[in-house]
Amino acid sequence: MAEVDRSVSQTVKAQLALRDQILSGTLRPGERISELQAVETTGASRTPVRMALVRLEEEGLLEAIPSGGFMVKAFSERDISDSIELRGTLEGLAARFAAERGVSARELEPLKECLAAIDELLRQVPISVDAFSSYVTLNARFHALLTELSRSPPLIRQIDRASALPFASPSGFVMAQSALPEAQQILIIGQEHHRVVIDAIENREGARAEAVMREHARLAVRNLRLALRNRTHLDLLPALALIRTATD
Repeated sequence: MAEVDRSVSQTVKAQLALRDQILSGTLRPGERISELQAVETTGASRTPVRMALVRLEEEGLLEAIPSGGFMVKAFSERDISDSIELRGTLEGLAARFAAERGVSARELEPLKECLAAIDELLRQVPISVDAFSSYVTLNARFHALLTELSRSPPLIRQIDRASALPFASPSGFVMAQSALPEAQQILIIGQEHHRVVIDAIENREGARAEAVMREHARLAVRNLRLALRNRTHLDLLPALALIRTATD
């Protein structure tokens, strides 16, 4: 049992290390990754590395090569938009479940605390890069708490899977957005979505809660387009280099 636990731990470690190399731009689109190379860069043994590579293929970051090994995958703008839309559809269903099944004031309190903390960040003019970083953490917490209110383990699992798709997480483009002139306006709109969905859940308005969360995800698609038009700030999100636009 201890040996199995050690193997799982090594697999997760290798998976996280390789994912970071891809999303940080260390590994470029089209670059081949062999098991031996991954062993050397992660420090894990071959079996956990092999499993980590397969998991990254399942996530969509790698593509298996027929001759052996894997290649860093590039993505189209449509791929990312579809993944975000999928996540938004599932989060909308979670919000509807929460509204229709009923949520107590005590259960909503952590979400309202997140709202208040984000409001505090948005009072900064302009918003600092550190504040954007804090927003990423708070925003992820808000979405996770909202998902849990659905009381649907199967749905929560599917949302986790959808959020793990490349660039599909709720804060996937926030740091790239931080350098844009529209940054504060977009965060304010997103915060209003947060506020409205809590109100809809409190008032047992399932259809309204679902619609708001689906619209909220489309705000991430807007962030994607803005980020791709302003690739001069690749230092904030090097993974943008993995995305092909219609003009590439």
